[in-house]
Amino acid sequence: MKEGIHPNYRDVCFVDLSNGFQFVTRSCLQTKETIKLDDGRELPLMKLETTSETHPFYTGTQKSVDSLGGRVEKFRNKFAHLSGKK
Repeated sequence: MKEGIHPNYRDVCFVDLSNGFQFVTRSCLQTKETIKLDDGRELPLMKLETTSETHPFYTGTQKSVDSLGGRVEKFRNKFAHLSGKK
């Protein structure tokens, strides 16, 4: 491998601001804040608005906004008079 082209990875703590969920992963982010964890380690801190703990897609609370039916149903309604079937 070439020297000097790879980022300097280290452990970083990510915190979800909406519910306080924390996880530690390796990253090359540069942060100004640090956090002291329960195990005594002091890690760089990255604050996030949304994580997999609060995003509607991952929590199962996502709702479909399609109120008029699907695309196929709209197409069939629009061109029903041309098919000759009733």
